[in-house]
Amino acid sequence: MQSLTRLLFIFILFLASCNTTTPDRYFGLAVLNSNMLVGFAEEGLYRDLESPSVKMDDKGAAVPMTRAEMVKDKITFVDEDVEEINGLKETDDTKEMIQASKALYAYVVPVYKTEYVQLAKLYDEAAPKESIASATKAINDKYYAGFKERYDKLIAIGKSYAAKHSIKVNWAE
Repeated sequence: MQSLTRLLFIFILFLASCNTTTPDRYFGLAVLNSNMLVGFAEEGLYRDLESPSVKMDDKGAAVPMTRAEMVKDKITFVDEDVEEINGLKETDDTKEMIQASKALYAYVVPVYKTEYVQLAKLYDEAAPKESIASATKAINDKYYAGFKERYDKLIAIGKSYAAKHSIKVNWAE
């Protein structure tokens, strides 16, 4: 019985040590999901705030979302991505890509949770256009260059990883 227990223990350790995450999954989580960040600190996200999406109310009618709801949804999505990326096992092959992805998310998450929440509040409270424009410019001036640098680095690493693993990607450049 003791040898059976020992064998079972070794088998469980073996399974736990196996990395069953495919290159496609690594790539999807670490690189492709970052596409949802495109527009950060630039026109894309500001256009979204200018013309908010709609949602269905309790009666089934389409009503505009508040900007606070839009930013909250973005934060929820980003937090879920971060959780999944943090759950990826780093290997020699994936370490650089995962770390670049983590660095990008670590850069944008605090901005979404502070400056973008504040900007959404300005929109929702119908602040003067000058106040909104000033807050928008401040975010762009402070964060766009850092975002672009981190995003471009992740994409470059992702391109190399995709090529190495024959992952077909339309980079739309």
